[in-house]
Amino acid sequence: MNRDWIATAQTLSQALPYMQRYAGATVVIKLGGHAMGSDEAMHSFARDVVLMRQVGLNPVVVHGGGPMINEMLAKLAIKSEFVNGKRVTDQATMDVVEMVLSGQVNNRLVQAISDEGGKAVGLSGKDAHLMICEQTNPDLGFVGTPVAVDPTIIRDLHTAHAIPVIAPLGMGRDGETYNINGDTAAGAIAGALRADRLLLLTDVAGVKDKAGSVLTEIDPAIIPDLIADGTIGGGMIPKTETALAAMNEGVRAVVILDGRAPNACLLELFTDHGAGSLIRRPR
Repeated sequence: MNRDWIATAQTLSQALPYMQRYAGATVVIKLGGHAMGSDEAMHSFARDVVLMRQVGLNPVVVHGGGPMINEMLAKLAIKSEFVNGKRVTDQATMDVVEMVLSGQVNNRLVQAISDEGGKAVGLSGKDAHLMICEQTNPDLGFVGTPVAVDPTIIRDLHTAHAIPVIAPLGMGRDGETYNINGDTAAGAIAGALRADRLLLLTDVAGVKDKAGSVLTEIDPAIIPDLIADGTIGGGMIPKTETALAAMNEGVRAVVILDGRAPNACLLELFTDHGAGSLIRRPR
């Protein structure tokens, strides 16, 4: 008998306790970076999400799309201005952001999940009053921060055995459309759902110590100290702050993991060694 077949069967058998552990659990996944960079990576991710749904999990996908937005802005000769490294989103830019996120990127991901045998429904935070926002900073224009999240539409889709795929856009109280940071949107949605897990896929192996080794498990209580002493810096600061905010809203644990690794979500959920940095309170 082929050894690869035996190894595959053993892997499936060893995954059983984890599948039982997560049956019925809600897992919010922020997709961005490498996992969106090619059709192959997109379909690999889609297959993993369909498997999660097949074994009884309730996955929610929140996606980004920064590189696609940049590409479209360049094609349309729309120049971007930045304040403290953050893009100013004027009305012209907002129109492009909505077109790319709700159209191009969202449809592509929904199609990938459908191609793998899943049932996905694309929406944005504007639909069914999912995310109500306030302006983050007047200097940044139409950039919003969620202040109210109504997850009813997500729960309805899960009841229908569908996978929600959400573009990070929100609506202001006066009907304005706001662009939301993808991690922030995923954290707000995970908090409203009291999700069991929030998985933040990124292009690094996880949170690293000063020697460059991945911190596989982190007590959230020490994150402010790790930021203060420089262990956590740069783009990892907002990700860990998102993790803390989500956990304060009832998310059981957050994982910052390497989206470049094949089947990263499955490794994290269904094996005993995980695939990134797990942030949770000590048991």
